[in-house]
Amino acid sequence: MSDITDTKGGRRTSKGGGVRRLVLDVLKLHDPSLVSFATALEQIDGVNAVNCTLVEIDAKTENLKVVLEGLNMDYELISKAINDLHGSIHSIDQVISGKHLVEAIETPQD
Repeated sequence: MSDITDTKGGRRTSKGGGVRRLVLDVLKLHDPSLVSFATALEQIDGVNAVNCTLVEIDAKTENLKVVLEGLNMDYELISKAINDLHGSIHSIDQVISGKHLVEAIETPQD
């Protein structure tokens, strides 16, 4: 179980698996390669698997959809690693946290 700081500065213990999935929109330079980028992210503590999909490419950059799965993933460590790999996070498109993965379901509003 991981410690989490609440809004009043106190400590409490997470009951679940913390952050289990992150879906990120990432812009990066061509170097490092997509393979090296994904492999480097997979080495971060708590990250068990990485899926990097090339969405768009131009002369200098690549736009990626990055899906990371694991247990108690640390967003700050992931963000720093992406920056160190010459990338930047444009948006966080999905976060799943807890004891198990919860998939989105279609509702009548969809």
